[in-house]
Amino acid sequence: MKHELCICLEHGDEPVTAMDDGTRLYRRHGTRMTVGELEQCQRRHLLNGSTTFIGVDIQRIVDVFHFLSAGLVSFARGVNDTPKIVALLVAAKAGGISMTGAALGVGVAIAIGGILGARKVAGTMSGKIVTMNYGQGFTANIVTAFLVIVASRFGVPVSTTHVSVGSLFGLGAVNRNGRLNMIGGIFFAWVITLPVAALLAASVAFFV
Repeated sequence: MKHELCICLEHGDEPVTAMDDGTRLYRRHGTRMTVGELEQCQRRHLLNGSTTFIGVDIQRIVDVFHFLSAGLVSFARGVNDTPKIVALLVAAKAGGISMTGAALGVGVAIAIGGILGARKVAGTMSGKIVTMNYGQGFTANIVTAFLVIVASRFGVPVSTTHVSVGSLFGLGAVNRNGRLNMIGGIFFAWVITLPVAALLAASVAFFV
């Protein structure tokens, strides 16, 4: 939904009543500034040629800040993920794999993961967890970026996606628009991830 506000500057006199001696009392005199919907300002401008209006596209401003906040989340993700990738490269080198091969392998794995799952994850996070407006989406991005950057500062590896989903959970708790079925499913997946990963790792270690 697009919202456009305007600032109306009106110059003139607004008479209240005429006195017996011919004078008039004025409710106001000079320039008055009001803020309202752009259509209202345009209508008043047509009725009163002395009215000047300045339109402000609020949606465009919100979009700009939303893009900036998304960039901040990307920066935070890079800051936190870089040490993880370095650790994988070091482990690969210790296992006899060249750094070039390890870097290529990590890059290919990240690309494949993005191609296969990024669109689905983005769709879930943007519209299936909680109903939100543009301002609330901006808030979720800022919270995510702040928490991930703070975690990176103290050397704590975190999942940017998990942190972002957690901020959406909090948003849903505040505005009461959270989709409980989806939130429950995600939370269940979080709970079983560690034990399933441990069992898989133990199985691989046992058979290898």
